[in-house]
Amino acid sequence: MLRTPVAAHTARVRALLSAVSQRTVEQVALTRALDRVLAHPVRTPIALPPFRNSQMDGFAVRVTDLARTPRSLPLRGEIPAAPGTPAPLDPGHAVRVMTGAPIPDDADAVVPVEHATVHDATVTFTRKPDAGEFVREAGSDLAAGDPLLPSGLRLAPRHLAALAAAGLDSIPVRSQVRVAVISTGSELATPGEPLAPGQIYDANGPALAAAVRSAGAFLADEHRVVDDTAAFARALDASYAAGAEIVLTSGGISAGSYEVVREFLEPLGAHIDTLAMQPGGPQATALYKDVPVVCFPGNPVSAQLSFMLFIEPILRETAGLPARRPEPRTLAEPPTSVTGKRQFRRGVALPEGRVAPLGGASSHLVAAMAASDVLIDVPIDAVTLDIGTRVETWNL
Repeated sequence: MLRTPVAAHTARVRALLSAVSQRTVEQVALTRALDRVLAHPVRTPIALPPFRNSQMDGFAVRVTDLARTPRSLPLRGEIPAAPGTPAPLDPGHAVRVMTGAPIPDDADAVVPVEHATVHDATVTFTRKPDAGEFVREAGSDLAAGDPLLPSGLRLAPRHLAALAAAGLDSIPVRSQVRVAVISTGSELATPGEPLAPGQIYDANGPALAAAVRSAGAFLADEHRVVDDTAAFARALDASYAAGAEIVLTSGGISAGSYEVVREFLEPLGAHIDTLAMQPGGPQATALYKDVPVVCFPGNPVSAQLSFMLFIEPILRETAGLPARRPEPRTLAEPPTSVTGKRQFRRGVALPEGRVAPLGGASSHLVAAMAASDVLIDVPIDAVTLDIGTRVETWNL
């Protein structure tokens, strides 16, 4: 049987999703910005920190007043970390300050509490501080107008902290592709529920939903349906109503009976194909109400690999995220090869740039997939691969 090369199907999927990959910019609240990708560089509108403040709980002093130590100075009140402008610090005096509290302009150092002793209204210092010690100057992190975060950055909690510190409550991000996931199969059960005879738990729904989010897209809808064309049609309609721009399906596209996805989409012009790859041979693409539908096999390893090969690069590119890059490694163990099929074997990275296959080639080995940290790309024309052969690998 003539099988389609992986590259040809990749090009077909990319062409189908070409319109979806054109994204706009939207302004989102900081509270909804986690994992979103910045569309433009962001500059801080204020200095960070915005005013000079104390790095420690201690005493603000003039360094010249402590030229010789030990020395006692009159203590003139305290300054909490709270709104307000501190009063000037008179020469020959000290003022208690809390961490983050504003420091009088006249003070040029803070002495930590452990280096001072307070008795009544007098504080005694045991060592001379250096000028600027434990003082955070205004703008010492960034001056107003300085670059804060670059374009294309996927926002992590630390980035949100910097944005919040700069007083920004909304930011420009790339709009997300809205993706729906439909897993099919009457044998599928919800994880956590008892298994009836002949049932298996649905691994594809949770895996593909997580993969969509990980690739920078938005999970618009998620369904699991039995092998019934009417049920599948309802799931497609619900995904369309939810605004999905892409629908991903798993299962139901092989040549046997009860292939619900094939039965429903093929009369609508779906392209059903068999690729020269293992796992993940059966693949399909379609349009439903002008929404692209990309169909994966039902075996869980096949579905995950299909997403990584055909959908993830497009979603990451659209989101502005860096592409997954191949890395050459040396085989520590030889994998078996299948003539006429490009294999994507699961494996583990070893020291000194080596890699070893893990588990077999079968598409049901979810535990081996979970234990792997790389994919090994076995070329379609490989007959035998010896120990020491250089192969392309992809970090998982």
